[in-house]
Amino acid sequence: MRALATHPAARGLADDCAVLELGNETLILTHDMMAEGVHFRADADMADVAWKLVATNLSDLAAKGAEPLGVLLGYCMGRDDDRFIDGLREVLAAYDIPLLGGDTVRADGKRTFGLTAIGRATHKPVPDRRKASEGEAVWVTGLLGRAMLGFEDTTGQGPWADAFLRPRARLAEGRALAPHVGAMMDVSDGLLLDCWRMARASQVTIDLDSALIPVADPARTHDCICWGDDYELLFTLPAGSAPPVPATRIGSVSSMDVAALWLDGKILTAADGLGFEHR
Repeated sequence: MRALATHPAARGLADDCAVLELGNETLILTHDMMAEGVHFRADADMADVAWKLVATNLSDLAAKGAEPLGVLLGYCMGRDDDRFIDGLREVLAAYDIPLLGGDTVRADGKRTFGLTAIGRATHKPVPDRRKASEGEAVWVTGLLGRAMLGFEDTTGQGPWADAFLRPRARLAEGRALAPHVGAMMDVSDGLLLDCWRMARASQVTIDLDSALIPVADPARTHDCICWGDDYELLFTLPAGSAPPVPATRIGSVSSMDVAALWLDGKILTAADGLGFEHR
């Protein structure tokens, strides 16, 4: 598919979103899917599924510093359709964005949902995961591992339950960061894997210090930085710069050496199981 994505807006499929220039306006387009048994349990509250479907797509817009304009929904009908609509209504109201259209189908088997989110760039150049530069510092917002702990809480009543069921897109933080960052992306598949992806896309090396990484459970740091689903923002800034939003410095960027990613002086590769990947 990468060979087919030759339009400049596709950014070589090496970024979170398509960035489409239209006269003086720049549109940000992203599409993510959620599959039963992969992204949500078969017995999940469909209101939570609707919320997460929208929020995760908006997280991609946040990584571009974009202002959301609306969403298009691909919906597979089945159980608890009314609950899905309840959750969809709640999340659209929470972010003050409209449902612009989409499609519905009915099919046998496990359900899959897709959503396209459309945004408007608030700063040019639009942040890009391919723009990390030698000498920059690596930063991340929030605490990592909250979604993992929320997933493990089968009661749905613990302090981190909503981190997994109803994540929040860092839209305000993304807009504030857009004029300052080198590279930026959201952490969806695990901090280590997403750092590796940023380093590879930027053709640099990222060196992380695990003692600096903010995690929800310090006794399980490795799990927290591999599990994913946190939807925090990962970004780089010039050395000595402070971000305009709460964030933690976790490492540095250097010129490409023998590996894209180092953790505590050890080389990590994709074969080390850095995060979640569809196989």
